[in-house]
Amino acid sequence: WQEGERHFRNCLLDFNEANNVAQWQWVAGCGADAAPYFRIFNPILQGEKFDKNGEYVKKWVPELNKYPSKYIHKPWELDLKYQKSIDTVIGKDYPEPIVIHEEARKKALDAFKSLKKN
Repeated sequence: WQEGERHFRNCLLDFNEANNVAQWQWVAGCGADAAPYFRIFNPILQGEKFDKNGEYVKKWVPELNKYPSKYIHKPWELDLKYQKSIDTVIGKDYPEPIVIHEEARKKALDAFKSLKKN
């Protein structure tokens, strides 16, 4: 977290040391108010909640700007025929998911639980 904090202290226009350090510690799970180990953010749900129409994604990931909003946060679920019709096939024109969230979440929770037992 310290490397990220040092980097952002020089990039943020509204830098505030206390806020920056606290936020980086929170994200790293080592701050005074760290989230419980079982709280693991789901990037798909966060995207659907805070960028429902995918405006942010479509702006910064032009390969997905033709994708329907329903699939913008999980483009691999769009029918292959439709992907071909908009010239953006997952695994060819845009990478397949690197992390399967459900599997990674379970693995992380299992690891945390084993630490808690010891």
